[in-house]
Amino acid sequence: MNNSVIHKADTRGNANHGWLNAYHSFSFANWYNPERVQFGVLRVLNDDTIAAGMGFGTHPHDNMEIITIPLEGDLAHKDSMGNEATIKTGDVQVMSAGSGIRHSEFNPNADHQTKLFQIWLFPNKQNVTPRYQQITLDKSLQKNDFAQVLSPNENDEGVWIHQDAWFYMSDFDANFSKNLTLKKEGNGFYIMNIDGEIEVNGSKLEKRDAIGIWDTSELEIKANTASKFLVMEIPMEQ
Repeated sequence: MNNSVIHKADTRGNANHGWLNAYHSFSFANWYNPERVQFGVLRVLNDDTIAAGMGFGTHPHDNMEIITIPLEGDLAHKDSMGNEATIKTGDVQVMSAGSGIRHSEFNPNADHQTKLFQIWLFPNKQNVTPRYQQITLDKSLQKNDFAQVLSPNENDEGVWIHQDAWFYMSDFDANFSKNLTLKKEGNGFYIMNIDGEIEVNGSKLEKRDAIGIWDTSELEIKANTASKFLVMEIPMEQ
């Protein structure tokens, strides 16, 4: 397909700091790849493993929509808006950094690691009032379906952000196939395969492989094995 790009798991940037082992789908910190700066408004997709009792000290952000999806373990959050919370596997958290926030994130557990995706999207408006939201997902909705976990709309399923984006989490049985239709014309899809093996419009993705697709109105996703994956529909233009 000439309207797609595949990012194999082993082509990602990697920074292993001991307390943090991070894989970067897009240029981040000391890893820079001019071909991999962003996909549409998707600027960061970090696949982080945080050692027991370790974490990120207080640091600032602004004008970014920051989504955190724990995959294993917990993450303790504290920010300059006064929020203190722990997000667990099966939760999703969003921060609209807007005009500016400071926050810290730690693995509160002394005996096991935390794995998570941290995702940054450019917002569709600048300097909004910062906000924080977290929810616990109903994982049963992900079984052989596209369970919406994020949208632009406050009253929809999942968390909401300042961007015309929709995220879905899925847990497909082997040999199950289903189609997903684009919500907004001009958007593209970025699919990260969390576990298992899937085919997206005929392209095979193994564990932690990803594909970006544009100029299409529909995805067909087939699971070759039992698989978990994240689908992001995002604007291609900032």
